[in-house]
Amino acid sequence: MDTNPTRRRFIKSALLTAGAALTITQTGQAIEPIKRSFGGKLKSSCAAYSYRKYLGEDKSMTMMDFLDECAKMGCDAAEPTSYYFTGKEDEAYWMRFRQKAFLLGLDISGTAIGNTFTFPAGPDREKNLALTRMWIDHAYSMGAPVIRIFAGKVDKGQTREEAIRNSIETTRIACEYAGTKGVYLALENHGGIVERPDEMLEIVKGVDSEWFGVNLDSGNFHGDDPYKDMEQIAPYAVNAQVKIAIRRANGQQEETDYDRVVGILMDSGYRGYAALEYEGDDEPKEAIPRYMEKLMKAIERV
Repeated sequence: MDTNPTRRRFIKSALLTAGAALTITQTGQAIEPIKRSFGGKLKSSCAAYSYRKYLGEDKSMTMMDFLDECAKMGCDAAEPTSYYFTGKEDEAYWMRFRQKAFLLGLDISGTAIGNTFTFPAGPDREKNLALTRMWIDHAYSMGAPVIRIFAGKVDKGQTREEAIRNSIETTRIACEYAGTKGVYLALENHGGIVERPDEMLEIVKGVDSEWFGVNLDSGNFHGDDPYKDMEQIAPYAVNAQVKIAIRRANGQQEETDYDRVVGILMDSGYRGYAALEYEGDDEPKEAIPRYMEKLMKAIERV
């Protein structure tokens, strides 16, 4: 009997990753999972979106203050969301931001933008590509290894097939630039043309870039069994966000099983950050540390 838990998890990870590749192949999506060695490893982060009440609504907090909050909670990293910067940041600001994070003992786990990639070639597409390139530059400057992006939605007068084709074309162009900066783009399962794992992997397959993967957002799978959906997508994840609740297809909502989400990521061989993204109704400054502690304890237990 193998009594080494690290070895058992490594073997299980290899088997599950191989199984995921087979499952996708059998459904017509012949995509190889991201190749990783040495089994899973997770570090904690917190998404700035969790503090949107203070960063975006009453503006009582700055992004520098957000770094302090992450350090206070004992996070390994911080995930600054693009929406809450002023838009006036210059290179000197990014160097100060990066410096402060380093002195607080924080990595920058990634960032996020609000793009739409389903526009056909033309001014709207170019506007979204310009936004993405700008944030790739900012990510490079602040030391963020990955940017969470959206696929987009079916626009008026479009078919779903046209929207998918446009999204693939635009993402491929964006990835070409991202690769020159060493920054990954990560597709989030958030509305529009991607919600289910097969829809996400259709985009991943079409883009076919070594600088592209998925952002596994635990709260955005709404099938009969969201955890099974997470298992399917985890081998392709380059970033992960953990919500405090999941919602099933029947509308039932329940608190996230943090041990199970962490286990899914570990078993897939994922090595990276798991960022808490708080969307609850309780006072954020009171609730976020409580949920962050749950996530960090789950990471410690694996």
